[in-house]
Amino acid sequence: MYRIIRSSAYAVLHADLDQARADLDQARTALVQARTEAETATDSAIRAEDALETLRAALGRATADTARAEGELLALRPQLLLDTEDRAALRTLLRITRKQSAAAARVYALFHRGRLHSVHASVEAAESAAEAEGAPPEGWTAHTPGAALPPAAEVIWRVQPLPLGGAA
Repeated sequence: MYRIIRSSAYAVLHADLDQARADLDQARTALVQARTEAETATDSAIRAEDALETLRAALGRATADTARAEGELLALRPQLLLDTEDRAALRTLLRITRKQSAAAARVYALFHRGRLHSVHASVEAAESAAEAEGAPPEGWTAHTPGAALPPAAEVIWRVQPLPLGGAA
């Protein structure tokens, strides 16, 4: 039961075996490369999912921040309008005050027991302020210019005219 194998057949079998081994080596190399690519693709997919979760969280925070900012903006707009109106009113009052200050040559200082209490634009305003603090509404006397003033301790409330800007 011996078989006789020809050397040409033997050579063909060896060639087929060598080819099969080369194909096996090539298949193993392709398998290693495919596994490496699969691992890389898996890692990339995991990183992409992590990045997606991070971005979704950031989007949620940004949406909340935007909603809060819009609420603040809605609350601040009316205040801005009021502030603008207030500034316009203050400018008008400042212009009026400057005109009145230019026209006024003196102010009236209100003294309480010789200490400065307040400054007013008119004698009547000074007397009203003193009366609001408890001074009697009657008994106000005018001071004669050039006459000596009584000692401060003797006078509870006194209104004294003061010149503005060096005017007499």
